[in-house]
Amino acid sequence: MLASAGLDHIQQQLLPLRQKLLNHPLYARIDSVRALQSFMQQHVFAVWDFMSLLKALQQQLCCTTIPWLPPANRQAARLINEIVLGEESDEDGQGSFASHYDLYHRAMTACGADTSPIDQLCRLLQNGMPLDAGLGEAEIPESVRQFVQHTFQLLKENNLPAIAAAFTFGREDLLPAVFQRIVDELNVEASGGLSQFQFYLQRHIELDGDHHGPMAGQLVEMLCGDAPAKWQAAERAALTSLQARLTLWDGMLATIAAGG
Repeated sequence: MLASAGLDHIQQQLLPLRQKLLNHPLYARIDSVRALQSFMQQHVFAVWDFMSLLKALQQQLCCTTIPWLPPANRQAARLINEIVLGEESDEDGQGSFASHYDLYHRAMTACGADTSPIDQLCRLLQNGMPLDAGLGEAEIPESVRQFVQHTFQLLKENNLPAIAAAFTFGREDLLPAVFQRIVDELNVEASGGLSQFQFYLQRHIELDGDHHGPMAGQLVEMLCGDAPAKWQAAERAALTSLQARLTLWDGMLATIAAGG
């Protein structure tokens, strides 16, 4: 399978799941600041574990150990390091720099969303607790727990094309334009309390749409090449990642509908 044809094939296979996500009834239920807070309290875990996919790629494609050795694939190393630069140390709109996770966390605090579940998990991990145990301890919905477990099972399998595909096709471009309009409208209700979240969305769209998305696609093509087995692994990972995201969306809808 030629690289460009392989990428097009995966995109075609993902269309039904992408449409389900982009047209999900979840968005219609985000009709108040409280509902948006509930969304953010769960969605932040997807923002957080996305960074682990990114760092796994960097670890495999770049030398992160001492003594340093030159990377085997210099072009792949360049692509992933450029993505890391933006995702881990982007302009923060306040004259400094922050990761996109930090921007999201800051936006949660500004709008009154509860950061204690994600903070609890990070604190447990910092104290040396294994991830599975930390997920069991953290006060999070089962759909969130399953979503994170799916990501880290993929990382545990350590298939580089699969990790790259999950990173590329499970990105946050799954938040449709209607979501941005919802946030803009709710910002009026919140008296400007969502302005930092608007900044996060703006930076995310600018970087992902114009730069990181195309770069990630190039990375998948580069890693899979003309090897059918690698393209099959990439396709499986892309499909299961979107299915996991759909399950997460369903869980968030149920939580918001229940008033959580």
